[in-house]
Amino acid sequence: MQTAFVTRGLTKVYGEGHAAVHALRGVDIDVPQGEIIVMLGASGSGKSTLLNILGGLDRATEGQAFFQDTNLSELSDRELTIYRRRHVGFVFQFYNLMPSLTAGENVELVTEIAENPMPAAEALDLVGLDHRRDHFPSQLSGGEQQRVAIARAVAKQPEVLFCDEPTGALDSATGRAVLNVLRDVNVRLGTTVLMVTHAASIADMAHRVVRMQDGRIGEVNVNETQKTPEEIEW
Repeated sequence: MQTAFVTRGLTKVYGEGHAAVHALRGVDIDVPQGEIIVMLGASGSGKSTLLNILGGLDRATEGQAFFQDTNLSELSDRELTIYRRRHVGFVFQFYNLMPSLTAGENVELVTEIAENPMPAAEALDLVGLDHRRDHFPSQLSGGEQQRVAIARAVAKQPEVLFCDEPTGALDSATGRAVLNVLRDVNVRLGTTVLMVTHAASIADMAHRVVRMQDGRIGEVNVNETQKTPEEIEW
């Protein structure tokens, strides 16, 4: 089994002295390639911090984080930017779409800087929104905006898709639609999906579930079978 990420002794401390916050406390984890990984934990457990370090948005204080054979801990800021551009996509709880651009133009923003992008229309078709390519974000529902954000992330054909609370602002029906898109991206493109969420039931659709507590890995469980988003209790 190939690994997408390996971390050893990963720590992250914000601030100094009595005001220091220990977000990660020696995290060791292996993330297999091509799986859906759901990371659970209360606020402050360190899951978003770990996601940001693996995504090249933040740096660890100590320890090492590898993406395949690349030690992310040793990359310069410029090299981290290239890493993010070439290998990863991001989907956040709030969609971060440009309001003055159409859905298609929002996706094209990424395809213009990616090395091997898929056409914007193809990315929108993947999330079922090619027919809405000429609509502005204000003309789209929350679920549609999130699906455009996913299309934008997958248009550069990343090896890894990082999702931080991607259904946090959505109702159950819309949330399931978004989860179906993420599942399709994993199956059809072979993309590794790392998803941070407070919704424990979403773990049932994952190949692997990582539970974090107080900046540490509490446990890692493998789901022998995965539920579809329709089967998940909301």
